[in-house]
Amino acid sequence: MSITVPPIKCQGIKTKLLPAIRPIVPEHIEGRWIEPFCGSGVVAFNLLPERAILADTNRHIIALYQAIQAGRITPGSVQEFLRAEGAALKEKGEAHYYAVRERFNAQKDSLDFLFLNRSCFNGVMRFNRKGGFNTPFCRKPERFQPAYVTKIVNQVRSVAQIVSRYDWVFRVSDFRETLAEAKTGDFVYADPPYAGRHTDYFNGWTSEDEEVFIRQLKGLPCTFLLSTWQENTFRRNPAIDSYLCEPGLVRHTVEHFYHVGSQEELRHAMTEALITNSDRVSSLQPPLRPNQFALEMV
Repeated sequence: MSITVPPIKCQGIKTKLLPAIRPIVPEHIEGRWIEPFCGSGVVAFNLLPERAILADTNRHIIALYQAIQAGRITPGSVQEFLRAEGAALKEKGEAHYYAVRERFNAQKDSLDFLFLNRSCFNGVMRFNRKGGFNTPFCRKPERFQPAYVTKIVNQVRSVAQIVSRYDWVFRVSDFRETLAEAKTGDFVYADPPYAGRHTDYFNGWTSEDEEVFIRQLKGLPCTFLLSTWQENTFRRNPAIDSYLCEPGLVRHTVEHFYHVGSQEELRHAMTEALITNSDRVSSLQPPLRPNQFALEMV
């Protein structure tokens, strides 16, 4: 299966879960595809719904995709920018990274954001309480080699082609507002920050946020699919047993490994849960390896 990889790297990106997600989503969605936490956008970029609302509170991700959609950022402009900034990074080292970080925090330029996202430590997107990007340098001054720049440019080109073809709206929005718009016939895909794991999410994410979110999700008038963590070697997600164990929900579990994370303990093997209120998936055969599956009625 060919996979479209977005130009943005995020903690918990669902690229490797696409073979698990795809069979759960109906081939035809009557209404709109709605994501209250679009993040990198990797699921929408690969499932390609005709109409979509892709929302997030991280205004920098949304601004980048809006700029690509509007043609203000193009593959050519990305190539020119990364070549120039990459050369400066190679010459000046981490001093240039921190200069760009300071410039971005003052001006909020989307190309600076892309540069920082692809040259920061381990692809971690982290912000302080004032909203400033504060992830340190990856300590690789020769990061932007020609092949790496070409890879990012091609990712931007793929995204540009997709967003010009479909009726998609990117917007900055709180999950409460986004979910409140869902109607019968829509399909909601929700990949929220993981309480207790992604504590450096753009504007925070608490167990109280998760409780409100799950309550609102289960009250939707349409089909939803929720991605969340179930357990790892060390602990289990308490929300699974507290809020997501009831008749009418179907849960798939998928084993995979995180390669992006701020701490080593966040990069171990993880059991992911894919939970839906659609009974159509109970008869689906799970995908073959590399991801190992289980299916459970809850």
